[in-house]
Amino acid sequence: MCIAVPAEVIEIKQGNIGIVDYGDLRQEVRLDLVDVKPGDFVLVHVGFAIQKISREEGLETREIFRQVYAAMQESD
Repeated sequence: MCIAVPAEVIEIKQGNIGIVDYGDLRQEVRLDLVDVKPGDFVLVHVGFAIQKISREEGLETREIFRQVYAAMQESD
């Protein structure tokens, strides 16, 4: 199974490289597959932004991931 993670585009650099924020982590990703600007939310898979999504969907999905991670930590 493949998972794409929602992130907010913080900055766009030369060469179609973006700095994205996952909530607790910032990372460089490729923006070749999407047309975005800072403030937009994207789904990131293996270092590529693969789809633009709404801010609401991005924040909601991020919260679901946080809840799943917290539940996994509790079960350890």
